[in-house]
Order: sequence, then structure tokens, then C-alpha cells
Amino acid sequence: MAAAINRQWLLASRPTGEATASNFRLVEAPLPEVADLKEGQVLVRHHYLSLDPYMRGRMNESKSYAQPQPLDAVMIGGTVGEVVASKNPNFAVGDKVVGMGGWQEYALVDGTQRGVLQKVDTTHIPLSAYLGAVGMPGVTAWMGLTQIIEPKEGQTVVVSAASGAVGGALGQLAKQRGCRAVGLAGGPDKCRYVVEELGFDACIDYKQHPDLKSLSKALKDACPNGIDGHFENVGGLILDAVMLRSNAFARIAVCGMIAGYDGQPLPMANPQLILVNRMKIQGFIVSERMDLWPAALKELGTLVATGKLKYRESVAAGLASAPEAFLGLLKGRNFGKQLVKLI
Repeated sequence: MAAAINRQWLLASRPTGEATASNFRLVEAPLPEVADLKEGQVLVRHHYLSLDPYMRGRMNESKSYAQPQPLDAVMIGGTVGEVVASKNPNFAVGDKVVGMGGWQEYALVDGTQRGVLQKVDTTHIPLSAYLGAVGMPGVTAWMGLTQIIEPKEGQTVVVSAASGAVGGALGQLAKQRGCRAVGLAGGPDKCRYVVEELGFDACIDYKQHPDLKSLSKALKDACPNGIDGHFENVGGLILDAVMLRSNAFARIAVCGMIAGYDGQPLPMANPQLILVNRMKIQGFIVSERMDLWPAALKELGTLVATGKLKYRESVAAGLASAPEAFLGLLKGRNFGKQLVKLI
């Protein structure tokens, strides 16, 4: 093993308002000797780290669906990598694995805990895709679509943050089910990609529509038959505009509210529409339904392996770049799935 140290990013302080690079601290920890591994343990060298919007919520101490990220501990995060040492019969040196290794170059994992480390096949699916289209973001899209939106052929499904890892998968899965897919994304390049590369029927550049009236009109033009299903990643103005254009019995899957991650309230402009349109609005957390992951991953893996599910990656180089790449993600600077390449 080339390095005898493991570099790690810790959460140094909780953000007040916007997160900044000073909230993180880079440290070096010694790597365990292979001979010191205990029975069942596996040492993984991470190749890629996933950066995701949910991490911003975990940095706060406020009540949420998950425990806050502890201070002075390695930042939480999904990882893919290679087993470099093993005292576990289920994992051999050289195995490619996906797990929640966090913002660090190596992780020592107790491989006897069920589900902590999964072996993956990279014959037809690139290793990095297991953090995106064939990983948590893809499963998130699949779950929101199939379990909450439940689209019928011919219906219109809208998704915010459509060029991102979750939104991009959502629109393509909706198209596979015979729906009209309409995205919202920031900037002409992202909108062009959503339509031309991902195959959405339309994409609205929300930056061109800064108020409710303008955005609502753009949605009306893009969704002439109204909106039957919506996958929400952003909240705020976008959710208000979608609700104005929603049909009776519309279903909204609430995955993220990135517009409110800095702690400000997100009032809803017309909550009476929930009643008028008999709408279903349901929040969900992908990790709470592990029973559905195998079905989701089977469909996603097949679509990616056969080229029917397209995705894009923004890749930052080296562990040192993680905080700035993460802060850029929160501002929409990434294009597609945000990763950090560690090797």
C-alpha cells in the first residue's frame, strides 16, 4: 500500500446560514496495518466519493429525519472503491464495493454488518455509476416515481433540478412509462442537455422566470394538459408554481427542499390547492425502504448497462477539493452527479 496515512474531512463547526469551507477540517489518520485487521473487517480504498444535497441538512443540529452529522467526525457520504485488505470470507482483495465510507481516502469496515458494504459488478456498469444512476440517487428517483407519483401512460410528470443525478433519472424513468416528462433546471446549457441528451419533452430555465406569474406561465406552456405528478427537489417558488398548474388528484413526491437548506422558512403560497385539487403530497426518505432497493437497482442497472438511462457526472479531483465541490453543488454549479475522484 503506497500511503500509510488516511486523509479525512471532519465537520469542524455547524454552519450559521450558508455553509462555508471553514466548517470543514482536513486531518490525517494512520492507516491500520493489514496484520492488525480483526476478524470480519475489510479495508477499502475509495475511488470515488459522492456529494449530495442531503449532507447540508445533516450539518445542522436542528430536528430532521436523520441524526445530525457529529462534530469532529468524518463527514458522511457514499463511496465506491476496492478492497485492499480483508479478514472477511465474503470480501476478497480486489473486490469492487459500494458503501457509506465518508469523506476519506480509506475506510475500515466491519463486513459482518448486513448492508454496510455491497459488492458490485463493473463489467457493464462503471464503478462511479453505483453512486449515481445505479445508486442512491437513481433509487430515490425510482421510489418517488413508482411509490408516490404512480404515473399512468399519457400523464405529465414534472421534476425540479432536472439535470441533476436524481432529476435526470426521474424524467427518463417517466418516459419509459409513457409519460410526458418536463424538467426545470438552471441555465440554457442544462435545459438543452435535459431535452436533447436525456430525452425530456421540455425543460424550463427557472432563472428566466424569477416570479410566480412568469414561472406558472412557462409551466402552462410546457404542460398543456396540466401536471399529474411532480418530483420536488427544491421547494419554494417552484413548488408554488407547480401547484398552480396541477390537475385534480395530482401526486407530489417531496425528496428535497434545497431552497430552505440554509434555515430560512419556506412558506407555501396557495396551500388551499391541496384541498381544491385533492392532491397527495408525500415526503420520503430512500433509506427507509430498503426492501424496494433490489427491484429498483435491477431496473436501473439494466437500463444503464443497455444505454437506455443516460447520466452525466461532474468530477472534482482529489479529496482536498471536496468542500468547494460540495458548496458548488448547493449553488447548482455542478452538472449532473457530483463526485470526487480520489485515486
